Amino acid sequence: MREWWIRTLLVVQAPRPVFVALRDESKESVADRSEPVLAIVLLAGIAYALATPAAATLMEDRDYDALLVAVWAFLGGAAVGAFAYWAFGAVLYGSARLLGSRGSFRRARHVLAFAWVPIVLSLALWPIKLALYGEDWFRDGGSDTGAVADAFRVLDFAFLAWAVALLVLGIRAVHGWTWPRAAAAAGLAIAATALVAVAPTALNALAGWFA
Repeated sequence: MREWWIRTLLVVQAPRPVFVALRDESKESVADRSEPVLAIVLLAGIAYALATPAAATLMEDRDYDALLVAVWAFLGGAAVGAFAYWAFGAVLYGSARLLGSRGSFRRARHVLAFAWVPIVLSLALWPIKLALYGEDWFRDGGSDTGAVADAFRVLDFAFLAWAVALLVLGIRAVHGWTWPRAAAAAGLAIAATALVAVAPTALNALAGWFA
């Protein structure tokens, strides 16, 4: 288990050996990496929840204080992380299968989880954000505007892009594929997920158009 905690930290420095190690699906290896995967999923979910528009207006409601925001981030992040882990993991598994993968659903989920480590690292920005802007980061129209605040938002996007790049690299390493084939698998999964996410909005728009 200690080796997998170390690999969790090393995946941002030397990612290829970490993803290659995911080929080992023995009971011992799967059990040893279960706790790191759980921690990544939980923390990545929290990072995502804090970056949503919903988080940016939480303290508009006077019932919310700092403690309640923390509880919201933990519970909401856990739910979002778990859902994304299983749902996006299934889509990633399906897209890889279309391109010839013989790997398991579990391995696809674990590749996804370790690719999320940059998103977890984005949590390191929050102490700085709170030190500069305090509760305004959770209010609409607060002091969290201007070049510095925009720079934080660009950094959030950079962490997300880093995670996508790590996902492509992970798919390539675990399957031994070419870069275009790995990028196609990741791209299909991302596109399918985005399509499902925007479908309700698109259908409502079409309904309104023809009404």
